[in-house]
Amino acid sequence: MAIKIYSFIFVMWILMLIGGGLVIVFVGPFTLSSGIDPIITSSIKVIIALFLIFIWLFTLTKVKNWIFKSQVKS
Repeated sequence: MAIKIYSFIFVMWILMLIGGGLVIVFVGPFTLSSGIDPIITSSIKVIIALFLIFIWLFTLTKVKNWIFKSQVKS
């Protein structure tokens, strides 16, 4: 049982590190043309970040269900 919990925590940390890296590398330097209002650019960045959060939470939920599914059967 303890190995399953530690593996879940490990996967959670890996997903957080990968997600943070993606946001810093790709979303952070994202800009539109100079004539666009900075608020619009920031809004687009927020939408992208929220989409990534949704994907990461969905992935983490699937991993959690996969890891702990055998515990329910036991």
